[in-house]
This record gives sequence, structure tokens and C-alpha cells, in this order.
Amino acid sequence: MRKREFKNIEWMIGIIAIILCMIGLVALFSATQEAEYDEFNKQCIWLVVSIGIGMIAMLIDYRSIVKMSPIFYGAFILLLIAVLFTTPVNGASSWFDIGFFSFQPGEFAKIFVILFLAYVITKIQERDKKNINHPLKLLIILGVIGLPILLIAKQPDYGTAVAYIVAVSFMLITAGIDKKYILSTILLIVIAIPLLYHFILPDHAKQRIDIFLNPESDPRGAGYNIIQSKLAIGAGGLTGMGLLKGNQTQLGFLYPKTTDFIFAVIGEEMGFVVAVVIIILYVLLITKCLYVAKTAKDETGSLIVSGITGIFVFHMIENIGMVMGLLPITGVPLPFISYGGSSLITNFIGIALILNVSSKRQKTIFVK
Repeated sequence: MRKREFKNIEWMIGIIAIILCMIGLVALFSATQEAEYDEFNKQCIWLVVSIGIGMIAMLIDYRSIVKMSPIFYGAFILLLIAVLFTTPVNGASSWFDIGFFSFQPGEFAKIFVILFLAYVITKIQERDKKNINHPLKLLIILGVIGLPILLIAKQPDYGTAVAYIVAVSFMLITAGIDKKYILSTILLIVIAIPLLYHFILPDHAKQRIDIFLNPESDPRGAGYNIIQSKLAIGAGGLTGMGLLKGNQTQLGFLYPKTTDFIFAVIGEEMGFVVAVVIIILYVLLITKCLYVAKTAKDETGSLIVSGITGIFVFHMIENIGMVMGLLPITGVPLPFISYGGSSLITNFIGIALILNVSSKRQKTIFVK
């Protein structure tokens, strides 16, 4: 990497990611004391591995990676098909268990689907910027993203599937999709929601929506986790109950406290102040990412950053919203904070690609 490119890198994005990881490790340390800090120790290892992989991804020109994206896309489609034949864990066939590590292809596929989608959109728009709005071209793009979404929904992992939808939405907006398609999609969603609820969604998915609307209807069953989460956040007050001292966290009422409900652990033991700091850090991260998308050297870089930013936006809003009872529970991890090797590595590859794009950008704002 040349000296000029090194100076161009938006280092604040990486710094914010590391700060969020440090807060996550503190929360994991407190949440795993009864398990002899097993998940905390593993997360420390995965953090080192993630940073190492991220540094490699940052040093390889993103345009070279995009050229290889069709191969990666095909490989992950095969993995997403293969994982459907594994033994279900908590009702979902989403992981390959290889002993010391549970590999979740749906997580890693996020990045490579975004890269391939950027490749496809760029190829479509090489001759005419308005090509993106041609129905046939748009259908090709939707087909590229639709296949992995259907396979992930089949697992079933609806939270991850929605993350893909948000990512492609950010990318299409960046590519200049016509407003008529946006308005038509919104209208279609409004019409489809009641139809999906009554005729398509399985019983467990309907139950999650029902519990979201009225968790007290089943306080000892399906509504238990969200009730305990809200109790934990409320008990934390302004400054928290202190590390290793949260009632819901330490007495085992909060579950799963290291992944889905890690933000509730932070709210209970570190309080409202730290919780707000985390939200501010995410807002800064997303703002910086969008700035990189605007100042990217080319359309491909802008699309990559937009898609990855969409992933971060969805995960942040959905996870924090669900632990506060504002959104249905979907099992979506909190980026950089929740426990999980697949999630952490994927997030750092995403950050590395954004830094990669920022290193090649030009000073003038990118204009389509």
C-alpha cells in the first residue's frame, strides 16, 4: 500500500470498531464468569484472528477481490445448500460444526454476496447509468440476491435474510434506482405483511411477532426472554449495577446473554450512560461509512461500502430494538459486541473492505 493511500484511510472507522469490541469483551467477561470465562477467552482469540484477516483484506486491492467474487459467490451458494442437510441447532440448520469452531456460511456469505452484487451492478451500468432501472436488468440483480435469501430463509434464519434485503436496498439506492420502484416496493410490503403472517410464516415465526406485540401473554414461555431483558435494562439505571453484579445477568435469568441479549447485559451492569455511548459510536461508524461511500473512487467501491453499511445498520437497529422490546426477536447479533467467531470475522472483513475503498478514494465527492 502506497504512502498516499495509507494517509487516505478513514482510520476512525477501525478505531470505533475496536472500541466496540473492547466494550463487548468487558460485557462478556462479566456474563461468562459462571462458565469460567470460556466464551470470553474464545472471543479474545477470535478478535486477534479477525484483525489479522481484516488486515489482509485491507491490503489487497478491493477491485481484485471483486473480480474473483463470482467464484466466491458460487462457493457460498453451495455451502448454503449443504448446510441445510446438517443437524438442526435450536431449530435452525445454519452451522457446520467442525469441533473447535461452528462455521456459519450465512454470515460469511454476506460480504461475498455484496461483492458479487457490486460486480453485477457495475457491469450492468458500464454502458448506461440508467440500465439499473431496466426491468430485465433489475430482475437479474434481484435473482442474484434472491437465491441466497431463499436458502437462508429455508434454514430458517429470517433475521439474516432481512439483513441481505437491507444491504441490497442500500446498494440499489446508491446505484440510482428509480423512485417508482422504491414506492412500489413499499406498497408491496404493506400489502404482503398480513398475507405473509396468515398464510406463509411458520408457527414459531408468528409466535415471535405475537410475543413482540404482547410479551406478557406468555411470561413463563415465549415472552420470558424479552421480559427479562427489559427488566435487566430497567434495573441498570443511569450508571448500572456494576460488573459481575447484575441480577438478571448473574442469576441466569437472561438468555442467551452472550449473543442476542448482550446489550441487556450492558444496560444492567454498565447503565444507561454506556448504552448511549454505544449507540453514539454506531451512529459515528455508520456516518463515516456513508462518507466513504460518497467519496469512493469508483461506483464499485461506493456500492461495496453501501452494502456493508446496510448490514451494520440493520444489525444495530434490530438487536438493540429487540432487547428493548421495540422490535421482534430474530436472533441477530450486535456487531463487534456479541459473542461469535463467524460474526466477528465477517464484521472485520467488512470494515477492512471499507478502509480499503477509503484508501483509493479521491478528494472530490463521488458523483454518479
